[in-house]
Amino acid sequence: MRLPGGAAAATEPARGPPVGRPAAVSLRACQGGPGGFRDYLGERYDESNGRWQELYGRRVTLTFGLDLYGESAGELQTAYDRMAEAFQWEGPAGLALRELSCGETEFDRAAGLYRRAVTAVCQGYLYAVADEGGTFLDFVVRGEGHL
Repeated sequence: MRLPGGAAAATEPARGPPVGRPAAVSLRACQGGPGGFRDYLGERYDESNGRWQELYGRRVTLTFGLDLYGESAGELQTAYDRMAEAFQWEGPAGLALRELSCGETEFDRAAGLYRRAVTAVCQGYLYAVADEGGTFLDFVVRGEGHL
């Protein structure tokens, strides 16, 4: 391929067809209480540096968008059913699934595929790790069963 002025453009190596059907995943909302990490959750011992770390945080609700794409409405229903079954047994690592819902199936003219918007609402903790002096070292989102 040549750019204006005669310069050659780098080309990507040829890729094979996509495996499976596409899905777009997004974080649509993150809801928690008042700002900051004011709630003391406890402390843990960090074996890597031999020091105690304090945990501060709060409960959060995360809303994920999972937009499914396929060639037919039936294909999207099958994909949604499989997703619902997977969430029932395992769900997102470290988070508790509170709600799974979907909208109507629509044809996306731009993509040339059918699309179904799926919403997954999960609950967990957003917490920060502080060293003995009170300096925050890290921020993490974890499920409430893992603290």
